[in-house]
Amino acid sequence: MSDALKKRKTKVLRSEGGTPETKRGRGEGDQPDVRVYSEEVELDGKDAEQDYQQFKESCDSLATLMSEIQELKANGAKEGCVEMEQKRMQSCILFMNLKKLNRLAHMRLKRGRDQTHEAKQRVDVLHLQLQNLLYEVLHLQKEISKCLEFKSKHEEIDLVPEDEFYQEAPQDISKPQLTKNDTHQLTLARLDWELEQRKRLAEKYKELQATKEKIQKSIEVKKEHLTSLQPGLNAIMQASLPVQQYLAMPFEQIQKQTEVARHLPPPLYVLFVQANAYGQACDKNLDVSISGDVDEAKALSKPPDDSQDDDSDSDAEEEQEKTKRRRPTTGGQLDDKRREMLKRHPLSLAIDLKCKDDSILHLFFYYLMNLNIMTVKTKVSTSTDVSTAISAGDLLKSDTLLSCLYSGDNGQETPNPANRYQFDKVGIVSFADYVEELGHPYIWVQTLGGLHFPNDSSEPARGGSSLSASQMESTMKLLRGRLLSRQALTKQFASLEHSIIPVTSECQHLFPAKIMSRLARWTPITHEDYKDLPYTRYVSDAGLAKETDMYFMGVVERGTARLNAAVVLSPRYPEVSPLFSLSLSWKGERTGQTDDNLRAVESEVNVFKNELQGPRPGYQLLTNQISRLCVCLDVYLETEGQDDGVEGPREFPREKMCLRTVRGPNRLKPFKYNHPQGFFSHR
Repeated sequence: MSDALKKRKTKVLRSEGGTPETKRGRGEGDQPDVRVYSEEVELDGKDAEQDYQQFKESCDSLATLMSEIQELKANGAKEGCVEMEQKRMQSCILFMNLKKLNRLAHMRLKRGRDQTHEAKQRVDVLHLQLQNLLYEVLHLQKEISKCLEFKSKHEEIDLVPEDEFYQEAPQDISKPQLTKNDTHQLTLARLDWELEQRKRLAEKYKELQATKEKIQKSIEVKKEHLTSLQPGLNAIMQASLPVQQYLAMPFEQIQKQTEVARHLPPPLYVLFVQANAYGQACDKNLDVSISGDVDEAKALSKPPDDSQDDDSDSDAEEEQEKTKRRRPTTGGQLDDKRREMLKRHPLSLAIDLKCKDDSILHLFFYYLMNLNIMTVKTKVSTSTDVSTAISAGDLLKSDTLLSCLYSGDNGQETPNPANRYQFDKVGIVSFADYVEELGHPYIWVQTLGGLHFPNDSSEPARGGSSLSASQMESTMKLLRGRLLSRQALTKQFASLEHSIIPVTSECQHLFPAKIMSRLARWTPITHEDYKDLPYTRYVSDAGLAKETDMYFMGVVERGTARLNAAVVLSPRYPEVSPLFSLSLSWKGERTGQTDDNLRAVESEVNVFKNELQGPRPGYQLLTNQISRLCVCLDVYLETEGQDDGVEGPREFPREKMCLRTVRGPNRLKPFKYNHPQGFFSHR
């Protein structure tokens, strides 16, 4: 038996404290001694070098045993002989010893890592304490710097030198026995002397001011003598005004406007010239005027002067020295940049369009200098009081009056593509937020000013006076037509809200003399309310209901029948006719999708609208459509079959003359009215 095997067999187990302990069990009687062995205790008592030497010895012994076993096998020793088994047993013991050394190495490595981690934590704690101390030192240094840099208000006052102070100041103010040894008292005394000097200067200023007033009075007397000639000159000018008006040649007014027009920005100047030319040639009811601050416009157009720059720089430096330097906040800087970017030119252009009914459309054009676009605001003046109908509240408002004058031009976003990049710099999300204050940048407004922003590279890059002249006449006609159509709608809505459908004498032949159905209600609704209606979904899906349109709900009643009509009114009415969607509440709920006859009624109102236009330009189209709707409801109800099991008179007796009550597999009713015969037929 080898020495290693003997050491393994004779090894005494040790307890965790390094010495064997005898423990007694908790049961009855004495228990045998139990010796506890701990590898950690052994790890504390051994060195890594010893383990390494033991590892080398074990490896050498193991290699020797392996070679001996191989030699025995080579010599023909039988398997399981005593000598071979002993060597195998010794090899196993050596393998167990190697595993133990491996565990000890891993335990020693883990202990080293734990110690390193604890040391790093201590270092981190000390580093954090150091950072806190450095931060406190930095804070104290800043406070010390603030205290050292503190300046009192009196330091800004330029006091007289000390030598001059002691020479000129009286003894009761200078107090040399006290101030020469105390700088604080010296400063107070110098401030008192400064106050005394300023009081004397104030009295001297009053004396000089009185002298100035006397001189000024003498100057005013001389001015009055010179200005006494002005009334005579004005009288001569006033005497010539009737001659100018009679000859339709207001030379004085034209001369003043021409003088001011030189200071207009180029787009407003183009509009001024073209509008004047169009008014003189084609439209005597068009007036053009210029308003604004002419002096400020002159200052903008005047080239910068070097002397003025020097004076302004010196003033800025003085102002900077007199006031504390304060760093503006980021929000304040952005607000200033936004205001500067959205700044308007001090001069604006006003165009007054007079209509046949003496109503006037006032157009106020502005130019945004930094964005290079024009905007417009509107105002309407009428000769008579326009009835304030609730449903007509938005018709004459500045925000909606000129919306979509041309198709798709709602005037909410700037047409200049370069403005998008300018807005990103100052944090402007959408120009629509500033439309109420600045006006609407319609595309036709840019065209009248000679500005052109092509959306497609294939568009011709035409601009200036030729572009303005090409659109002037058509735009002015559209503006007059828009005002007249809105005034007509306002009057119609006032009647519709009182359940009265106004029909002009020129349109009486379109309807029978007796209409039993009546308009019960006419109210405005929102775009969201319109989309939520189940019988208008197909209109919204087809893209025929836009946010720029106006929406109304009309209710036509006869007896127990109730017909709901959701109406889409385009801003371009009557060029774009109103669109009706119907729902009938009578013996259930019926719509155009479920009832062929109700769909035929929608066709009578929407498709065959040309029959209801009336005299040009067709401002009565809406009320004629509503009257046709009432007539079609009468025909629908009177031609409906009655249940034979119900006794009593018919709810809707037949009062309309029809050639045939129904036709075809869809059982369509006759909704076409034939004048002057007075009967209804199928289409």
